[in-house]
Formats: sequence, C-alpha cells, structure tokens
Amino acid sequence: MSEANELKTSSLSSFQPKPKSKISASRRLFLKTKLVKKAMAMLVAEKEQKVIDRENTLSERVPALKLSGLSVQDLQTLCKELHQKIDVVDEERYDIAMKVSKSDAEIENLTMKIIELKGKKRPQLKRVRVSAEAMMGALLGAKIKESVDFKANLKTVKKEEEKKEEVTDWRKNVDAMSGMEGRKKMFAAS
Repeated sequence: MSEANELKTSSLSSFQPKPKSKISASRRLFLKTKLVKKAMAMLVAEKEQKVIDRENTLSERVPALKLSGLSVQDLQTLCKELHQKIDVVDEERYDIAMKVSKSDAEIENLTMKIIELKGKKRPQLKRVRVSAEAMMGALLGAKIKESVDFKANLKTVKKEEEKKEEVTDWRKNVDAMSGMEGRKKMFAAS
C-alpha cells in the first residue's frame, strides 16, 4: 500500500505547475539595475587598469632618453641602437600579424566546413511569372518546338437545356391531378 501511495504522490507532483517566483517584479528590476551598475563600474576599472599596465610596460621596455650632455658620437650610437630595436620590434609585429592572418584564415575555413556539415541553407525563392510555353520549354528543352494548347485536351461538357414547364390553366391541372389517377401520373412523370 505504501508503494502505491508513493507512486500516486510522485505522479501528481510531476503534473503540478511550477511554483511562482518569490521575488516581486519591482525587486527583480532593482536587482537587475544594481547588476548593470556594478558591471559598468567593473568595465571602467578594467579600462583604467589597462591604461596603467600599458604605461608600466612602456616605462620598462623603453626607458626615458637622456640626451643632455651627449656627444655627437654617442648620439649616433644611440640612434643605431634605436634603429636595431625598431627593426626587432617590426619583425615581431610582422610575425604576429602573419600568425593572426593564418589563424583568421583557418577559422574561416573551419566555419565553412561546419556550415557544409550542417547542410546548405537554401535561399528563399522569388516568385517568377512564366508562361506555360516557357515552362514547357524549360522542362522539356529542345524536344518541343510547337506551342502547347492546354485547352484543346480538356473535356467538353454540353449544358443541358432546362426544361420549362408550360404554364397552363391551373384549374385543368387540379382536375387532372385529383384522385388516384393524378398521383399515378405524378409518380410516372418523375
């Protein structure tokens, strides 16, 4: 008996509707606005952190130039060193750009393969008005050269003329139809 009761309660619980949310609509809206404000504050803080990180890395990699008190020979050697550093950085930039372009091409190739695996999406067809002759020509090609008359093969139906009953004197008709003989005439006529 206890197993049967458990089955009844479990089957009833599966058909019960979902309970309504315990949070009111105004509370939900308040929480959403708080989340959006917090996300905006985090974005601003992240941008500021990126600016600070950039300044720190630039100060580490590129120390400030001390040009005062240098001779012409020292300035020339400094320029040569800067040119060498520029060449190294330019080569790194080129290598990174090539890696990025190869990665982009590979991503594009993979997305095309995914689209092909999913199946080609057929474009929406536009309505085109085509005459019957053009349609038959497209379907049959050069096999048919004469125009096709579709109406020629249709079945003809002759309309039967409606039988009009002559209007006669109603008194004669009543006398003729009275009695059993009139009934027999009605059944025989139909």
